[in-house]
This record gives sequence, C-alpha cells and structure tokens, in this order.
Amino acid sequence: DKQDAENQLRELRHWTKKMGYKIYQEYVDSESGSKGKGERQQFAQMFTDASMRKFDLVLFWALDRFTREGLAKTIYYLQQLEGHGVHFRSYTEPYLSTESEIARDILLAAFSSLAKQERIKISERTKAGLETARRKGKRIGAPSKAWLADDIASLVNQGLSKRAIAKKLKISRDTVYKYYPSESRYDGKENPREDSLQGQKTPSRKI
Repeated sequence: DKQDAENQLRELRHWTKKMGYKIYQEYVDSESGSKGKGERQQFAQMFTDASMRKFDLVLFWALDRFTREGLAKTIYYLQQLEGHGVHFRSYTEPYLSTESEIARDILLAAFSSLAKQERIKISERTKAGLETARRKGKRIGAPSKAWLADDIASLVNQGLSKRAIAKKLKISRDTVYKYYPSESRYDGKENPREDSLQGQKTPSRKI
C-alpha cells in the first residue's frame, strides 16, 4: 500500500546517500507490476531516460517490485538497461546486482538460461494443449477448405441464408459464395449492392 511504498522509498534514499549516489529521479507507479510499459507511465519513462544515460544505476526494492510480468520479460528489461550502459541493483536481494562486471556477466548468463528454459516449457505446454484439443475433435488454426464446404452445405440444407451462414461460421459472405458455387453469387435479397443502398437516399445530380 501507500505506506509500505513510502517506507521502502525512505530506505532506498538512505542507501543512496550512504553509498554516495545522487538521485536523478524516483520512478513510482501506482499500477500493478504485472502490467507492461504501456500501462506503467513511470516505468516507461525510466527506460526512456536510461536510453539517454541520464543515470548510471537503477535501484529497486525487490525484483517483484521492478516487474511481475514473468521471467522472460524481467530478463528482457534488465538486459535492456545493461544495453543502455545502466546497471541495476535490488535493495533486498543484493546478489541481484550488476555493479560488478563479473557478477553482471554471471547473472545475465544465468537469467538468459532460465528464460530459455521457460520458453521451452511454454512451448511444450502449448503443444500438449493443441494435441489434447485435436483428440477432442476441436479444429485448430485456420479453417480448411474441406470442412468449410461441408459445413456450408450442411447449413444451407438447414435453410440458413448465406448471411446467417457467414455469421455462424464467422467467415465473410464472399467465402460462403466461394465454397457454395451452385447458386448465383448475387441473387435476391442477398445482393450486396442492394444491402449497401438500403436506407440511403440517392442524391440528385446538379449540372
């Protein structure tokens, strides 16, 4: 809460003074750390300033106060800071610091390895989920020509109009016409030109 945030800021200010650092700016967001740069204005501003080397070190209370977007995103942000020549340090987790070159190389290498493992796990879970869906008969990805033609024919036999078919299958009317060519493309009430002119008054032309 607000009181906790102020207490943490006080501790961070005390540390910077003791270590001889000058505070350039305090970046404090009220939004959750699980949100990205787009929704954390101060967080985004910090990276903008870092890219201009307006400071040399980012000090945060703890890694989960820096961001909670997941390991891969966290590593991306930390590497981005390092890419700008800006170090980082966690106040409550002193081992998370890149002020030492050796520690920085080891830490970023470890983070990169963890991020890679996380990506592999996510990929494996995704593949497993897709396989489970296939076994249950669910269609994955874009609709195939075969099932489109069958579904359209089935819905036509049920008496649905082309517009209703398009809405039900979440496809365009052009696609319905494409896979059901036995009838005229523009006929009767489903003439797209007639649809577009409904409720419109044709303007008179002056010369």
